[in-house]
Amino acid sequence: MARLPKEKPDPARPAARLPDTPALAPSILTADFSHLADAIAAAEAGGAGLFHLDVMDGHFVPNLTISPLIVEAIDRLTGLPLDVHLMIERPDLYIERFARAGADMISVHQEATPHLHRTVQLIRDCGAAPGVALNPSTPLATLHEILPDLDYVLLMSVDPGFGGQRFIPTVMPKIAGLRRHIDASGAKARIEVDGGVGPDNIVAIREHGADILVAGSAVFDGRDPKGRARALADLLKPTRRG
Repeated sequence: MARLPKEKPDPARPAARLPDTPALAPSILTADFSHLADAIAAAEAGGAGLFHLDVMDGHFVPNLTISPLIVEAIDRLTGLPLDVHLMIERPDLYIERFARAGADMISVHQEATPHLHRTVQLIRDCGAAPGVALNPSTPLATLHEILPDLDYVLLMSVDPGFGGQRFIPTVMPKIAGLRRHIDASGAKARIEVDGGVGPDNIVAIREHGADILVAGSAVFDGRDPKGRARALADLLKPTRRG
């Protein structure tokens, strides 16, 4: 599919927004799409700082999910930042579309993107905050050269493709290692963690250095997403940095 012609930035559109941290990012993947507006409103009322939207193409990961049209619809339902996670091959072909649809943050996978500097610059040129995601088994060293150009790093704590998986324990020291490297290097990137985040581990994940914590089934399991979001958001408050 050919790329759409690049448009000039819309002066009426606000600059890309990053949430205050620590921030809870409910993942839309596990929400009830038949009542999506209600689910989003409930999670926002419960203390969500942003919403995480997983985009899957059935190639890079074994699942298919949302399109830019869904992102655009969700953008009309909330004033919170939208964090779009592209788990797709050839993401450069779609970055502009998702940015136009309302994505404030866009992450691409290191494993799927051979020319990261070019892709990161494209995300920024489109008005979104650029991030790079790493699968659980991908070493942190693959990001050392690109880290100064990033607004955030998304560490996957499950193998991507499906919601409801268990947190992989070996990712915990990986979070701490990235925190140390960012602090020592002077980089400004925030750390986002996605996969298996819930009430039993969200505090430990935060204490190891995460700034943005993605929770899917722990919020949207069909029972009181407002209350569940509030419980997770409250757990983050005592560990607020700074």
